[in-house]
Amino acid sequence: MTTVSFAEVPTPVGTFVLAVTEIGLVASGWGSRARLAGGLDLAEVHDADRTAFAVAELNAYFAGELKRFETPIDWRLMSGSRLRVLRALHGVPYGKAVTYGELATLSGSGVPARGIGSIMGSNPIPIFVPCHRVIAGNGLGGFSGGEGVETKRRLLTHEGYLQPTLLDL
Repeated sequence: MTTVSFAEVPTPVGTFVLAVTEIGLVASGWGSRARLAGGLDLAEVHDADRTAFAVAELNAYFAGELKRFETPIDWRLMSGSRLRVLRALHGVPYGKAVTYGELATLSGSGVPARGIGSIMGSNPIPIFVPCHRVIAGNGLGGFSGGEGVETKRRLLTHEGYLQPTLLDL
């Protein structure tokens, strides 16, 4: 039977919850552990050792010491075109961004740019599968995590893709 262990990590963009199975990180996001658990339907175990690597990587990322996550991903919540798009997104490097249309092409999924936005909005593993690195052709586009587009801007600024504003100083 597959089980899941949770960790709550304070970050500069709010408390971030990680859900890790025996295979890897299955879900992450802002908000409560209960909200994340509700979408998983997996038995919960308390196993700090299981979540330790993902927690350490997330902390290193926000400390500016990590540019590529090595945490294993458990892709079980995704399938079909959505899985192809998110796997392609997983390869977009730190400090870079792609447009919705570019990700559509990169994924080879046949999903149009508008559909890519919908997939980004339902990404179950933000930051580790970096939907904040997907932008509109004419600006940042949307973002459903944390405090919305402001969180996306802060993540892209942290990675050096955007220049800091007076708000960041």
